[in-house]
Amino acid sequence: MLNIVEYDIVFQEVPTEVSLALTVAGCPLMCRGCSRADTWKKEKGTPLTDDFLAGLLECYKGLVSCVLFMGGEWQPSALVSALKQVRHSGLKTALYTGLDAIPSSLQAELTYLKTGPWIMELGGLDTPTTNQRFIDCTNDEVLNHLFWRNYE
Repeated sequence: MLNIVEYDIVFQEVPTEVSLALTVAGCPLMCRGCSRADTWKKEKGTPLTDDFLAGLLECYKGLVSCVLFMGGEWQPSALVSALKQVRHSGLKTALYTGLDAIPSSLQAELTYLKTGPWIMELGGLDTPTTNQRFIDCTNDEVLNHLFWRNYE
């Protein structure tokens, strides 16, 4: 089962969407320079039961267009179950992962996917030099340019 460390409404992580971001505990990647090292312990947080997720979806109904999972790919069956519940509610889905690729069964449940570990020297999605990719899974288009500011 996934544990959620925190959740919040975010506006920049998925361009053109108002997202409910769920930060998942237990990331095994432990990237150098990670801004969320406090989430590495898998036992931290609140279990993401079907009822808990349903309550969140009801609470934010009409206010969000997407649910973003910040991690969770290390428990693919639990994440797929949650993604299906979100999609069934009519919302788009997104995943931020530090991996370069995820199983196709997981990607099939996503509208958006951010891949690639955080490498401080390369920067994040807001820089053209990043190793990370933000993909529209409905058409495989890379949307990194939507994050750039003051770059041509």
